[in-house]
Amino acid sequence: MQILGIRDGVVVEVDYTLRDDAGKVLDASEPGDPLAYLQGAENIVPGLERALSGKVIGDAFTVRVEPTDGYGERIAVEAKKIPRKAFPARMKLATEMQFEIEDEEGETIAVYITAIHADHVLCDPNHPLAGVYLNFEVKVLSIREATAEEVEHGHPHGPHGHHHH
Repeated sequence: MQILGIRDGVVVEVDYTLRDDAGKVLDASEPGDPLAYLQGAENIVPGLERALSGKVIGDAFTVRVEPTDGYGERIAVEAKKIPRKAFPARMKLATEMQFEIEDEEGETIAVYITAIHADHVLCDPNHPLAGVYLNFEVKVLSIREATAEEVEHGHPHGPHGHHHH
């Protein structure tokens, strides 16, 4: 069955390049390895997902996504120092790595490593791209109906999607 355009419940493959307002490439799909996502499942930032709605195979376009429709506005909060010994000794830490911690109220929050020191690690609840305007160049490569399992899991499976083992 021919799918006329991108709508909720379809798996889409796109080639993309993401740049900041200065034109610096922040991320891009690799040649021959497109990004696969499930439309309507919040697999990608909301502004890009909305811009892709209704597009068809072969469409190529650019879209500027505001921070509120991307990774959010930056929250003015001081970076949290976490003792290095709180992490497993063999764990390879890297800046921008995401993990979850419990805040003072016992809530689980995502944080990102901003700096690694010998005795502590600095973590920030802001995504590294929070507050950044996102400029996407996108080309739609394929669209297909999602399987029931993909809809249930909330993401695509298969060659360019996630595999369960």
